[in-house]
Amino acid sequence: MAKFLLRSTFTPDGIKGLVKDGGSKRAEVATRAIEAAGGRVESLSFGLGEYDTYVVCELPDHQTAVALAIAIRAAGGVDTRVVPLLTPQEVDEAVQKQMTYQAPGK
Repeated sequence: MAKFLLRSTFTPDGIKGLVKDGGSKRAEVATRAIEAAGGRVESLSFGLGEYDTYVVCELPDHQTAVALAIAIRAAGGVDTRVVPLLTPQEVDEAVQKQMTYQAPGK
């Protein structure tokens, strides 16, 4: 399974729902959605700042992560962004791959 960070910001309607439901219920809803998609929540936290929630989870693949984010955003209470997370070993493998790229103007 692949690991992802889901960063979300509540919409004005989402904030109203949070006030009504509370954080625990919203965390339960998010956890159930991730588990229904075949995933597992590693951590779920609320934050103060650019994003309102941070969820680290495992999902079967990138397509599932995108489908989940689309479903969450389409529901209308939060704007969710998906960030794939890599292990140090995956980065080690990536830096060993030979790539060619030409910077602009060179």
